[in-house]
Amino acid sequence: MTWNEINNKKDIDVFMETFGGFHDSCLKELHMSTDSFVGDELGMAVPLGLDTKVRILFQKQSRNPSAIELYFEEVTEMHIHPRGENQDSIIYDATLIQRDGLFYWADEYGWDPDNYTVGRNSWIAAKKVKWRDVSSWMGQTNRYGVISEDET
Repeated sequence: MTWNEINNKKDIDVFMETFGGFHDSCLKELHMSTDSFVGDELGMAVPLGLDTKVRILFQKQSRNPSAIELYFEEVTEMHIHPRGENQDSIIYDATLIQRDGLFYWADEYGWDPDNYTVGRNSWIAAKKVKWRDVSSWMGQTNRYGVISEDET
């Protein structure tokens, strides 16, 4: 599966058209990681740069592609707003824009990082973003990790 880098407005437009603007899609999974860690001798390694990375798996109700993975690097901010009880988790349209050296993705068409309502949308800001077709990842199976019944 080949990664496609998004570098400019043309890349954004091609990506958004390819995935149908996220119409009738859902956020299936999200995985966040950093380069920070504690080693075997309990020493901590903490990089000074923007080391947060986020992978998001989206699935949608149409083909070519039916699932994509977005990979954000050098994440500067992220807000996840789960839908409330008795609300569906369907994404009807989304936004992907580039502004002031950052890429912003949000689960609402026309979302604006300078004018939004806190607690209404999920969105992410990062310096780098790329995507790939993972249409073989359809269905209920978790791709980023499985919690066994022993762990719950």
